[in-house]
Amino acid sequence: MKKSLNLTFDKVFLCALLGLIAISFFVAFTQDSLLLKSTMALFIPVFLMFYLIKHKTLGVIFISFLLFSFLGDISLTFFSDETLIKVSSILYFLSYLYLIVIIIPKFKLLKVDRLIGVYLFGVFIINIFFLYTLYSLLKVIIPDQTEVLLFGLKSLSLIILAFISFGVYLNTQTKQSILFLVATIFIALSTILNYINLYYLYHWSFEMLHRTLYAVGLYFIFKYIIVDNKHKRTIYKLKQRYSSDNILA
Repeated sequence: MKKSLNLTFDKVFLCALLGLIAISFFVAFTQDSLLLKSTMALFIPVFLMFYLIKHKTLGVIFISFLLFSFLGDISLTFFSDETLIKVSSILYFLSYLYLIVIIIPKFKLLKVDRLIGVYLFGVFIINIFFLYTLYSLLKVIIPDQTEVLLFGLKSLSLIILAFISFGVYLNTQTKQSILFLVATIFIALSTILNYINLYYLYHWSFEMLHRTLYAVGLYFIFKYIIVDNKHKRTIYKLKQRYSSDNILA
């Protein structure tokens, strides 16, 4: 019975994702400015509503991530183009920091295999080099240095998030680490497409992909929280049972 209920919830949650993707396609294709601004604010409330139907608890750090991400989404509605880029960059930067706070306790640096550590360090350095190159280029193209600085901070936080997520996956290879890594990849790809729209070439297909990838990233973040909470409850029950057995003994 429990398995069938879980399957039903998973299907409903997946349908919520598909619904948001369908809306993203329609809105990006029609290019209606009001819809483009307002529908981004639907993503987190929709996922949160379905999440709370079955799962009643939310951690403070996860709430903070959702709050700053939601504020970043609704900034599309309330700010003009120039201000929007700065405000949304700050809000998304803060949301990425909270994602780092969520995953970093699982990153046990001293337990990382030496070969894995060298590989991760190499990947991290390469990404930092590309970021520095792009940052130097944007400093020439974009006159507003505050905007460039915010771009750099947001990109750096994403690189650190991806680095830690990949490290946790290589070291543990659990379901939680896979879900979080996949979520990080989709959110990073979504951000890259948003950069292309802002700084290089705007096209409705890029807008659609940006929103779709963002929705998928949020979907996997929620799935990670569900699986991780379930794992924590299992560990807690095992500890309680072990303590009870020791007392009876």
